Amino acid sequence: MTLTQALIAYALAAGLLTVTPGLDTALILRTAAVEGPRRAAGAAIGISVGCLIWGAAAALGLGVLLAASHLAYTVLKWAGAAYLAYLGVKLLVRPRARFDAGAAAADGETAKAGGSWLVRGLTTNLLNPKIGVFYVSFLPQFVPTGAPTAPFIMLLAGLHVLMGLVWAGGLIAATQPLGRALRRPAVVRSLDRLTGVVFLGFAARLALDRR
Repeated sequence: MTLTQALIAYALAAGLLTVTPGLDTALILRTAAVEGPRRAAGAAIGISVGCLIWGAAAALGLGVLLAASHLAYTVLKWAGAAYLAYLGVKLLVRPRARFDAGAAAADGETAKAGGSWLVRGLTTNLLNPKIGVFYVSFLPQFVPTGAPTAPFIMLLAGLHVLMGLVWAGGLIAATQPLGRALRRPAVVRSLDRLTGVVFLGFAARLALDRR
């Protein structure tokens, strides 16, 4: 895979994942609707910082492992493929029928009510180990042959954060109409199933990688 191909493929995949409703989307939507756009922006920035921290941890750890051991790369490859396949099948077989922004956000709020929304977004993100596992299993398959693993993974994490900030800005600017759309069962099911297909495709690609 060339550098251009890797970036295009990653942009498409990460873009889809960014707009798929999840805990971060719920926190931003609820904050924008209840607390206002300024606090929602703070939560979005906190989430972005958390993603960068996860990305740095994945990049540094993976860079050392992949450079030192072919076995480590093979184990990581199959573990990542299995994890992505599991997520894909789960989303296809059991897509969500609803997306409750208020309940989901409340479940993820770990900071005190009067605390900084930036800290709240950061804490919510860092206390979600699924993000770390996802970064470890997802990002490496977009590293082109010959590219330095750690810096390129950090670049991909930065691109994901940039997409997330753009999406968060859209959510904040159009809280009500987007919130209503994301609560429609047909929209939630369609996004989950489409994401499931993408996950299965990347799982197969990762498993067949001969790098």
